[in-house]
Amino acid sequence: MARYKIHEDKATADIAFSTQGKDLNELFENAAFAVFEVMADLSTIESKGSKKFEFESGSIQNLLFDFLSEIVYLKDAEYMVFKDSKVSIAEKGKKYKLKAEVFGEGIDQEKHSLKCDVKAITLHMFSVEKAKKGWEAFVVVDI
Repeated sequence: MARYKIHEDKATADIAFSTQGKDLNELFENAAFAVFEVMADLSTIESKGSKKFEFESGSIQNLLFDFLSEIVYLKDAEYMVFKDSKVSIAEKGKKYKLKAEVFGEGIDQEKHSLKCDVKAITLHMFSVEKAKKGWEAFVVVDI
């Protein structure tokens, strides 16, 4: 099973993808992987460093949006690209709490094969849904 699928017919000037996971952790990790691959050739990136962050939300959709937006922010603010992530999501009452760590390194124009400069995660067609076998998400990234 592929970690994600690009939908070229869904977003003309942007990149749309769908992903799934057997649980929320896998769904979020697969969505992050798709964003990483949209930005760079992952074979050129080493896991020399990492960034940890946490988010909390009453909505799993908002949590995924915030998580993916943080990855784009770290690319812009810290000038880093990533190749892997580790996500842990816990449901406490009516809130979801995410703890994440992304692994990569500082951008080096001579070393890294960069693809698209992702500007933002959009809310256009953005969805997260419980499926028969886990979870599914649809995401459009602004490039």
